[in-house]
Amino acid sequence: MNVSTAPAPAIVGLADAFVAAAPDGVAGEFRTLVDALWEDGTANGQALAAVPALVAALERAGTDRKGHLAVLLGLLAETEYPDLDGPLAGAVREHLDTYLELLGTPGIGTPLTLGLLYLLAHFPGDRDRILAVATMLDLEAEDLSRLDRALSTLDPERPDLGRVWPSPSAWTLNEDERAFDQGWIKELAPEQLVANWENDTRTVLGCTGARAYWAVCNGDPRNLPAAPVPERREVTAPVADAALFAPHLGALRCPSCAGSLEARDGVAACGGCQARYPVAGGILDLTATAAEGDDAAADFLEKLSRVPSMGLFYEAVARPAFLRVSGSDWGGAVAPEDEDRYIAEHVKPVDGPVLDLGAGAGRWTAVIAETVGAERLIALDAALPMLNVLRERLPEVPSVLASAAELPFEDASLGAVVCWNALQAFYADAGAAIAEVSRVLRPGGTFTLMTFRRSDDPVYRYFQSAHRFPQHQGGLQLFDLGDLKRWLADAGLTIREESGPGTFVFLTAVREH
Repeated sequence: MNVSTAPAPAIVGLADAFVAAAPDGVAGEFRTLVDALWEDGTANGQALAAVPALVAALERAGTDRKGHLAVLLGLLAETEYPDLDGPLAGAVREHLDTYLELLGTPGIGTPLTLGLLYLLAHFPGDRDRILAVATMLDLEAEDLSRLDRALSTLDPERPDLGRVWPSPSAWTLNEDERAFDQGWIKELAPEQLVANWENDTRTVLGCTGARAYWAVCNGDPRNLPAAPVPERREVTAPVADAALFAPHLGALRCPSCAGSLEARDGVAACGGCQARYPVAGGILDLTATAAEGDDAAADFLEKLSRVPSMGLFYEAVARPAFLRVSGSDWGGAVAPEDEDRYIAEHVKPVDGPVLDLGAGAGRWTAVIAETVGAERLIALDAALPMLNVLRERLPEVPSVLASAAELPFEDASLGAVVCWNALQAFYADAGAAIAEVSRVLRPGGTFTLMTFRRSDDPVYRYFQSAHRFPQHQGGLQLFDLGDLKRWLADAGLTIREESGPGTFVFLTAVREH
């Protein structure tokens, strides 16, 4: 950043215009102010000189405007991350007393409180002072725990990594899980410890910022219904041999040579290249082959027994929070029943099996089963822990461990495909996956999906992309609606329905020919 310390009369004027704006002009004036100082996580040369003007505006603005300015100051401090002692962060921090006094003022309301929490989360050097004020407030446990984590610093001797999404307070680890965490953490090199810690911090700041910014723009966020954290007990899919796949073998094909598969004891064998794929617990693993003579089923069952039941936690806690951030849905506009209804109304299969692509832990697989019949359904996912939970829930639905970019099905073999809250999980392969869906669909078959688009608001879009999940180490990537439509059209799929509040995308397309 090229730093200027000269007065910034233009910025003063923009800040004044924002403070004085009529209610219907607040969003536009704030966007103009943000654009003058910040773009996609980078501050420009006026930002340092602008900080005093922004703080002065914060002090004189009405309560309905202060939260916007708190978020902007937090964004400027964050541009130097992981250096939170840089000149810009330091300039913002100089006014810490002002922020803390405002935070402790009774009656300021939830949106401003959340905006201040996001701003204060950037000053770990003042952790004790900040938490002393914050803990006196009636904060949600998730908000306080995110603030506490953002203000923490890495202890290389006792690193505490992961378990921050959607908030540290959501996790109640048992002894085995703590041992599991320490096992993989001990294998990390020092630079990997730092990288993981910084990714966790960015995720916490992203969620804190998204919640705060939505609130200052829209009002009090609607909190998620209390969801008990499920016991992360060992989950093992019910025993089922390859016969479970018998009704669908005509649609399945070998991922190595595209040959046909046949069911044998503990394996699905390719009649072409003779590859043997293990089957256990009703899960067909098409990501690995078994050598002749191996007890493939026994090996795979042993592998399953070591899988933690993260699918349970994902479904009860992580997924609902993910919808809030990605869908800009802090008002709770989309309920699970709305998703159920969309699936029931729009999945219209022709003859052939129905594929749940990216099935996860099976919550919406169950809805698809109710809509089309479990006997027609196949679930596919790339995550074994998820399929393990799905199989326990839906023992009548066979599951396939495979990639979405190369679907292991014959051309024109499926009656419908559903991809619900999953396309973004394989963002880099989304275009290829859509082309594959078109290839395997029979004419008239439907492709029904729910995913998310990038926000039109650059600030909220920044918070969407701040999340570092295992499959999104560089930040969560969401779609441009134009790209989705182009991929569908290029694949020969015709959109029949398009909807979605916020940044949700609900689409149903048909394979016409």
